[in-house]
Amino acid sequence: GADVHVGSVATALMNYAWAKKNKGQFVIRIEDTDRTRIVEGGEAQMLSTLKRIGLIADESPEVGGPYAPYRQSERLNIYKKYAEELVVKGKAYYCICTQERLAKMRSEQQAKKQVPKYDRLCLAHQKEIISKIKSEGVRHVIRLLIPEGQIKFNDAVRGEIIIDAKNIDDQVILKSDGFPTYHLGVVVDDHLMKITHIIRGEEWLPSTPKHVILYQAFGWDLPTFVHISLLRNPDKSKLSKRKNPVWTSYYLDQGILPEALLNYLALMGWSHPEGKDIFSLDEYIKVFDIKDIQTSSPIFDPVKLEWMNGMYIRKYPVLSIKYKVLEFYKDKKLDEKLVEKTIPLIQDRI
Repeated sequence: GADVHVGSVATALMNYAWAKKNKGQFVIRIEDTDRTRIVEGGEAQMLSTLKRIGLIADESPEVGGPYAPYRQSERLNIYKKYAEELVVKGKAYYCICTQERLAKMRSEQQAKKQVPKYDRLCLAHQKEIISKIKSEGVRHVIRLLIPEGQIKFNDAVRGEIIIDAKNIDDQVILKSDGFPTYHLGVVVDDHLMKITHIIRGEEWLPSTPKHVILYQAFGWDLPTFVHISLLRNPDKSKLSKRKNPVWTSYYLDQGILPEALLNYLALMGWSHPEGKDIFSLDEYIKVFDIKDIQTSSPIFDPVKLEWMNGMYIRKYPVLSIKYKVLEFYKDKKLDEKLVEKTIPLIQDRI
């Protein structure tokens, strides 16, 4: 989508709090390598929504920073260099198989009830393939060579995770159009940008073994991985556009205060050590700790969000509410004095 999902804001908030608590940098990187999913104007909309809610980046495509550029589509030469470095090390290889051959291979594997994965045909013919690429410019991808054995990594919330590498496909890391896949892009950038903590949604957990293999192939130290549970509807179903609005700008446009939304999202998968429901962003930063993140799926309930918004409105200064009301109804040309007189009469009932 072109806006920020409330679940993404909850994740961004944890990253922001952890960075600020540890005197670090909150980095926004635009991962735009999947060209099929690009939404026109989406990047500007996302950056604008994060600003509206008060999560201001220390480094981003807008503000720049020591590791610019922060847009992956502007870093293609970097990924190519690192992918080719892995080929030289024998940790990755060139593949020239056509889509037709791969589709046929997968359907044959499925018919035999096998795990669909690349059969390494090209791995056995690297010398001929390399000369073909050089002489004829044959379309090719680069695949990661998955090692044998177990892949182990530690998740700060979930503990040690062990995966058998035989179930992992030789992942394409550089596509034929020169764009990296998510896996190569994210690992190279996280390393080069000196990212210490990867705090992301649990949907990325199945990809993490591939990322660990990439870190090991490059000989780089692993960051700390933290996978947080996805938000659910009150009926425990996955939070989706079909049941409740999921876009952050929808709630802000409905009159939910940014502070109330951040406060509510802070309670998704974490609770205040003193059991408080209402606290400021600064207070959250002071008390937030990764070790307190819960693995149970948090419930995103718009009714509770409205209740929390009411709590914030009731303790807001009248003048602040007046300016919010005038901004909210800017098309209506309201009488400023009348608005100011009316607010104290209704503030306790909102």
